[in-house]
This record gives sequence, C-alpha cells and structure tokens, in this order.
Amino acid sequence: MPYVCRWGILATGGIAESFAKDLLVDPSTRSVTKIRHTITAAASSSGASRARKFLEDLGVADSASSYGSYEELAQDPNVDIIYVATPHSHHFQNVMLCLEAGRNVLCEKAFTVNAAQTRVLIDKAREKNLFLMEAVWTRYFPLSEYLTDTILNGTIGSVQRVIADLSVPTDPDVANSESLSRIEDPKTAGGALLELGVYPINWCFQAIYNVIPADIRSPPSVKAVIKKYPSGVDETTSMILVFPRPSEYGGDAHAFATCSITPGSRWRETRAPQPSVRILGTKGELELYHPSFRPARTRLMTENGDIVEKTWPHPGPGKGSNWYNWYRDERLAEGEARGMAWQADEAATALSTDQKESSKQSLEESLVIMQVMDEVRRQGDLVYSEELESTAYPLQL
Repeated sequence: MPYVCRWGILATGGIAESFAKDLLVDPSTRSVTKIRHTITAAASSSGASRARKFLEDLGVADSASSYGSYEELAQDPNVDIIYVATPHSHHFQNVMLCLEAGRNVLCEKAFTVNAAQTRVLIDKAREKNLFLMEAVWTRYFPLSEYLTDTILNGTIGSVQRVIADLSVPTDPDVANSESLSRIEDPKTAGGALLELGVYPINWCFQAIYNVIPADIRSPPSVKAVIKKYPSGVDETTSMILVFPRPSEYGGDAHAFATCSITPGSRWRETRAPQPSVRILGTKGELELYHPSFRPARTRLMTENGDIVEKTWPHPGPGKGSNWYNWYRDERLAEGEARGMAWQADEAATALSTDQKESSKQSLEESLVIMQVMDEVRRQGDLVYSEELESTAYPLQL
C-alpha cells in the first residue's frame, strides 16, 4: 500500500493554490507509486470562510478542515506536514509556529529573510525531531536529476563556470497589482534577490556545490553589486560566487548569478529562446532554457560535437481532462501540471522512512545559500526592518 501523506496548507494565495492543485493529481501520472497525497486542512489569515473557499475550489471541502488562523491549523492532529505558502517575510514566524506545535514543515523559498532565522529553524526542527525542508521545487524536477547525473558521470567534464539568471519585469503590463506591491515593498522583504535570486543561486549550487562530497564542500566567496529600486529594495542584483574545490575536482569554480525585477527575460515574447542557465565544463556544456524557475528544455553539447536536446514535461491529468493549473498570469496547457508535486513526493518519501530532511538538498545547504544572500545584501547595503530580520518568537508582523 502506498504511504498517504496528509497535508495542511498554511495560506491560500496563488502559490498555495498552484501547489495544492498539483498535489492532488494522481502520482502515477508521474510514475510515482509508493506515495499518495491528501489535503486534510487549510488555513487563511483572512478567515475560515476564505480557507473553505480555497478547499471548495480544489474539490476537497467535504473531507478537509478550514481554519481562520494558522494556530488552529498547527494544532490539527490530522495533519502530517504543513506547507507554508506565505511571503518569505513571514516564513520564520510561521514555521516556528508549526515546529513548536510538533508539525513537520515544507516551507516556500526564500527560506527566511536571513541566515540567522534559518539557523534557528533548523535547530528547532532538530530539537523537536521534525522534518524540515525548503521548497526549492526545481531541485526535484526530473530535469534536475538529469543535470546532476550529467555532471557526475563526467559527460561535460569538470564544471568550471555556471551562468544563471532570472529577471522578471514587474510593470503593470506583466504582473498584477498584488505581486507588484509585495515584490517592491520593503515591508515584505521585497526585491529581486529574495524573490528571484534564489533560483539562479540554487542552480549554481546544484551544479558545483551539491555534486561533490559533503565533507569537502566550502561556502563560496561573494562579490556583489546591487541597484536599488525607488522603494529601497534591490531592483537588479549581480553576483560572482567562487566555490573552492580541491584540484581533483577541477579546482575553484566560478558562478555568475543575476536577477532583476525591471529588465525582464521575456521568454514568452522571444522568437529564438536563449538559455537562462549555462553550465560549462572542461568537456562540454549543458544549457537550461527560460524560465529558470521552471525550465522545460535542455541542450547538451560535448567536445566531440554531439548535441542532445531534451524536453521535460510535467505530467498531469492530460488533454481532454478540462483540468488547468496556473500561477499569476501564466495558465498552463490543458492537463499539464505545474511541477510542484515533485517536491511534495520528496517530503512524503522522507516522512515515510523517518528522514528529517531532504536527500537532495540538505538543511546545511539551505543555510549556506541564505548566508550567501546575507553577504550579497551586506555588500549592497540592503537592510529590512528590525522586525523582519529578528529571530525573536513570537512576533506580530
């Protein structure tokens, strides 16, 4: 019998809806047979009626509880794990609430506002013997397994450089007013780095840091420049990361990660799509095509002249199902999943085998990435309010 993972959804915005819709798709569509998912509760800070409407839209209102506070959700004994889908400005407080209540957690990225908060969450999860994972959904794509295998089997040789970008324009023609407010607002820890930069940074880590043995990994050095938006958040951020490695692993590797909320990579409007992630090795190159938050195409080029192109669909109910998933202004093709269930499969598998963190991205790696973003912010003089940066709990934000 498959292990049935009972989920509670904390917050009911767009990302929560997209995740929940994917979560309820039959796992066999993506060749997963040992895990099944069910939603047993949801909570909205706007009230229980909003949570119930969220569950009704998913078709599970009759079998799931709806709550008007996150505290009630955290106390529900019929929940195995809580998916935290609030803005990252509130992650620390929300995750602490769940951990203190004895609940396992999958938390959206960026994990927290700063590394100190991430450290406290990790320590609390270990103190309580609970599962904790950052929802870096791209890390769990089949495409990502292919990326890792391509590097580990030596197809492109030793990785020497990674170039990664995610730039999404936030003008009114492209994004809705709600996202504009959150992304540009320092009161919600807005800006390009924490909203978008987590993607290119993670691709750099996955291609360089994650593929060598844990006992020889070292955090990268960081050089960064930030251009400020009128509101005070970062509009454009550019980073050079130098990963130290022993000579037998190719020596130091360089990574260039960029993100912006104004000059966007308009992949939908580009007639000849360009890669948003390039992984360059001594024997070849692997390219991931726009957008880097959900790449669906790769191109592998090797020194002997071979070129291998692949597409990476996210299976859902399929054509003819009248089933759609979307996020903000992006509606996917009929029957196509967004790809958010792969990370849920990872979390559920860990719970079924009593593991306390992901097998593909450790909590230590999430912490190091937050430390990198701290250093980027320090060099760019990007500081948020004392309340948002605080490790005090509980705080009313």
